Amino acid sequence: MRIASFNLESLDLPPKARVPLEARAEMLRPQLERLDADVLCLQEVNAQKIPGTGTRQLVALDALLAGTRYASYQRAVSTSGEAGGATDVHNLVTLSRLPIVEQRSLLHCYVKPPLHERVTARPPDAEPTPIRLDRPLLLTEIALADGRRLAVINVHLRAPLATAIPGQKEAPFVWKSVAGWAEGYYTASVKRALQALELRLAVDALLDEAPQRLVLVAGDLNAEDHETPLRLVIGAEEDTGNGRLAARALVLLDRAIPEDRRFSIVHYGRPQMFDHMLASRALLAHVQGIEVHNETLGDEALAYAKVAVAPGSYHAPLVLTLNLDGAGTGGGPTA
Repeated sequence: MRIASFNLESLDLPPKARVPLEARAEMLRPQLERLDADVLCLQEVNAQKIPGTGTRQLVALDALLAGTRYASYQRAVSTSGEAGGATDVHNLVTLSRLPIVEQRSLLHCYVKPPLHERVTARPPDAEPTPIRLDRPLLLTEIALADGRRLAVINVHLRAPLATAIPGQKEAPFVWKSVAGWAEGYYTASVKRALQALELRLAVDALLDEAPQRLVLVAGDLNAEDHETPLRLVIGAEEDTGNGRLAARALVLLDRAIPEDRRFSIVHYGRPQMFDHMLASRALLAHVQGIEVHNETLGDEALAYAKVAVAPGSYHAPLVLTLNLDGAGTGGGPTA
């Protein structure tokens, strides 16, 4: 069984998209086919308005997947907001060759928005404002042939980019004051950590139901190994200080990738691993290998300034190989 994760980077249609879908598909389809995935977790899938309807549909994704193995896969899509349904940008989509028996979008399901009184807002806040998460997590339960379920949590954490503060921006990327930028960056960091906490609590809820649950977290966590979001999600025993909790810790699977190959983006010449896969201890018994397809990665920061119409993605996909044949609860793979 192969499970893959890929940030498509704002897959959309013109006029909102600067690049025609045909040009993007020419670059992205070979990458998707190479993954040969039974389960595919996608991030940054934008949804388009359909004339005469009140909902958005994943028209661009349908066009991208046309003619590929994934066109016939079952599909789970993240929802958010009071109205539900797909949003205009940054939807999560999980595609599965195996049956999807349950799906849930998790947005402030385990953590309430904390209140923050912004100190640099102009005009000043009359009262503290809630720091709300921008997008949900997508939990998908997939039925395996032996009757068990594989819980896959598709993730896209907040990027470490400062959020807007009222009265503190001259332009989208130009701030009026260092203090305003600093508070915006602080707020973004809180959002990213808050998402990571909700993810950790969601994993704990699954393990509370059954300690030997097969759980996989996959996606763009916008953080490297040992940064706060990863530490929150992993819950390592060296952080909790309690060996009895070691079985609750998740395993960061991409640590198995050789260090010189361990990167999923390149930013100003610096290779970084922002995309990750993490497994529960029960699932770890069935892990056969993990790959990152980063051979064609360009530098996202330089490309933003120099490439007029970049058709691909500046994230590399990850693919995990599992052997679940004949495996019992928490047991290892059979020969």
